[in-house]
Amino acid sequence: MSFFQRAHYLSDTTQFLQQLKDKKPDMEQKQREGRELLWDKKVDRSLWQEYRAARVPQKSYVYYSYSASDRSTPTR
Repeated sequence: MSFFQRAHYLSDTTQFLQQLKDKKPDMEQKQREGRELLWDKKVDRSLWQEYRAARVPQKSYVYYSYSASDRSTPTR
């Protein structure tokens, strides 16, 4: 046993979580189902390749882009 380790010590948080899991044994299953709704999605890779191929390249400065004809010298 380590010098710094307390024998059979459980923090308040660990005790709370264990009690919660004992009261609601189906909680972890419901968490997994909720995660599947939002995050665990099946990805259609061929569709994503089509999306990437159809992208239009963005100009370097999107707020104002001028053409070469706009660069004419100002009149005095």
